[in-house]
Amino acid sequence: MAITRAISLVTAVSALALLGGASAWAQAQNAEAVHRAALVLDGHADVLLPSTPERYYLPNHGSRVDLDHLTRGGVDAVVLSVAVGPGPRDAAGQRAARAEADEKLAKIKAFAADNPQRVGIALSANDVTRLVGQGKVAVIIGFQNARSIGDDLSQIDAFYREGVRVFAFNHAGHNAFSDSSRPVDQPVAEHHGLSPVGRAAVAKLNDLGVLIDVSQLSSEALAQTLALTRAPVAATHSNVRALIDSTRNLSDAELDAIKANGGIVQLTPFNSYLTQVDGRTRPAISALRVQYGLSPEFSAPNDGYGGLGDRQQAFLDALNPLLPRATVSDYVDQLDYVAKRIGWNHVGVGTDFNHGAGIIGFDSEAEAPNVTRELLRRGYTQEQINAIWSGNFLRVLRAAEAARRA
Repeated sequence: MAITRAISLVTAVSALALLGGASAWAQAQNAEAVHRAALVLDGHADVLLPSTPERYYLPNHGSRVDLDHLTRGGVDAVVLSVAVGPGPRDAAGQRAARAEADEKLAKIKAFAADNPQRVGIALSANDVTRLVGQGKVAVIIGFQNARSIGDDLSQIDAFYREGVRVFAFNHAGHNAFSDSSRPVDQPVAEHHGLSPVGRAAVAKLNDLGVLIDVSQLSSEALAQTLALTRAPVAATHSNVRALIDSTRNLSDAELDAIKANGGIVQLTPFNSYLTQVDGRTRPAISALRVQYGLSPEFSAPNDGYGGLGDRQQAFLDALNPLLPRATVSDYVDQLDYVAKRIGWNHVGVGTDFNHGAGIIGFDSEAEAPNVTRELLRRGYTQEQINAIWSGNFLRVLRAAEAARRA
């Protein structure tokens, strides 16, 4: 990884020197040195499968989180999530979701097994630092969306035994554990927060020492989780509602509550949560919605898409290129907002790569240094950048481990 970073440095600073002379060269050297000195950790990324829609891949059908992109971007650690999306909650739907989860878990383990000299599975915060010290990429196994386990609380233990150390109850759509911030053609609330099994899951996760991920929970479910947990939490891939008004983003009150809990908010470079549809793009999106039998009026571009059945993926594929693209500056605006609102020791990076995230200048793990460069430009110090990239996440992971009773 060090050799690749050095090559990247030479390439980057040579180009900048041609454009801006010695000053640009010095700035690039400084940014590369700061990035190299940090333990760089991505707090949430997804796993691509043969069944994954093509829009989640890079244009060359590649992964944003493969070993090449991680190495080129100097990314030392990543949480790879055993995640499933919304879907039916009947027996057949649950079986399909569980099969997807099991396939992703197997792929994460194969990633480490196939690259034993370069990748290792981390079962604790100390494992992360140990593996990185050995020159390996540390992979933490996460979990997202209890739809894949129905209402079976014992499956949390099973996934823990498989190595899961970060657990998120929800994705789009409610499940048996909790309400989602994005109901997807469901009532706004099913449980009015956490269900009884969801409440029991908070205690179980605390007892196991698993870090609870509150991204995508409804406001009620988030508040109840914070009231019940005895350990800090992480919102591993969430953004700011004060900047972009989406129920998927966190309100100021929710940011404040996560700070009071001692937790962390990790921002995602996801266009939909960094930019808003404007007068130039709205007509094209309205026309596409009409084409698919949806109302031309919308608050979010994909409103009502859950009713499209087999045409959902085609609609989303057509919608994606119509949406505005954010930049690294837009992304760091959100990091900066959270840091100023609740403190830089409560903020981090969770990309959600391989599940739709990717912006201009931060479209894969290879471009992680651009985030460091923008943070430096805004006056962040090495200490603060170290904390943002990994220190804050490792702190809350250690705090979750300290709450273990199992």
